[in-house]
Amino acid sequence: MAQMDYSLPNPDTQPEFYADVPTKRLVAWFFDLIVIVAISALIVPFTAFVGLFFFGFLMLVTGFIYRTVTLATGSATWGMRLVSIEFRDRTGQKFDLGSAFLHTLGYHISISIFPAQIVSIILMLTSSRAQGLTDHVMGSVAINRAARF
Repeated sequence: MAQMDYSLPNPDTQPEFYADVPTKRLVAWFFDLIVIVAISALIVPFTAFVGLFFFGFLMLVTGFIYRTVTLATGSATWGMRLVSIEFRDRTGQKFDLGSAFLHTLGYHISISIFPAQIVSIILMLTSSRAQGLTDHVMGSVAINRAARF
């Protein structure tokens, strides 16, 4: 039997932390995609336009760096900040650089393997904490960010 960690909000007693998280993650994903395409497009001239020939790979690297840095500095990408969600690790703490790197690596692995991505989406839509595959492996959750005063 798995040991429960009670430092994360309980979805049964505090459902407001998980309300609409899958929808917000989808909106954040599209926003982040636009940011990654824009950053990649800005990089292309600095490659003497050779970057056009490997633009997909450039986006992959740019996206990896973008996700890792933004998750490490605020526990949320810019898209997640826009929709007021953030990641917490299994102890309820915000992501550090190591957690951000591992989560980004897990995300990139899951999007590169189509069945894993489908499983991740199904888990986000059906699990009580709206966790994707990488979240289940790491014990992390995406929650609605608390209001700042």
